This record gives sequence, structure tokens and C-alpha cells, in this order.
Amino acid sequence: MIFQEAPPDFNKEIDVVGCYVQYDGKFVLLHRQPYKTNGNKLGLPAGKVDRGENIHQAMSREIKEETGLEIPEENLEHIGTVFVRNEGHDIGYHMFITHLSAQPEVIISPKEHQAYIWASPSEALKMDLIHDLDDCIKMYYQI
Repeated sequence: MIFQEAPPDFNKEIDVVGCYVQYDGKFVLLHRQPYKTNGNKLGLPAGKVDRGENIHQAMSREIKEETGLEIPEENLEHIGTVFVRNEGHDIGYHMFITHLSAQPEVIISPKEHQAYIWASPSEALKMDLIHDLDDCIKMYYQI
């Protein structure tokens, strides 16, 4: 469940970042390995913020690790933060978007992902997405 405002009993354990890496009205979705959390589902390039990182540094690092794309921090637009409660865990989720001028070659990390696809927001909402990503897509794209 996601909240736009932190509930009074919200006890954030970690910060996570995720990015709509967008080209021509579509964004990249990564198909998670079956043994990972949310296995066999599709999600954005995303991950935990490491100690000593700010959210922009973490997002740039995660995109590089998961897609092979080098996106400078200044090209990452922070579009909002939501508060996620999932299976008894409270997470701060920082959403970003970046717009690419050409469709890049994506090189996935096989330890984490099986494949990738480009999807429009409406196409993505018909897919098997990680928890709460559908709500985030609807929120940002106002669908």
C-alpha cells in the first residue's frame, strides 16, 4: 500500500529509488529473476539507497547496474516521494524520470533480471508488475 503522506505510525526502515527511463513515450521495465523479491514480475530500474549516498547518486548507480546506461545525476528529475507499507515494512520510495533522445541498448544484469521491455504507461498497467508500481504509474501519469 502506498501513501502520499506518511501515516502517523510510519517507521521508515530504508529508502528506495526507482526511475522511469523514458524514450518516445515508453519506459523500460525489467523482468525480475524468479528467485528475487517480486520474482517473475516487471519493475523499473530501482534499488536501495546505500549508506553515504544521496537519492540522485543511488538512482544513477542503480540504473547503471541494472541497465548498463550511464545517466548523469543532473539528468534525473525527482518527481516525488511516496511512503510504502509492504508486508510489515515501511519504505520511503523516491521516484525519478529521465528522458532519452535516442533508444539505447539496454544491458541487463543477469543476476537480477531475465529480460527487459519498453512499454507505455497504459501497456505497463496490463502487465504483471511489482507491488504498488501500478499505483505509482497511475499517480505520475495521471491515468
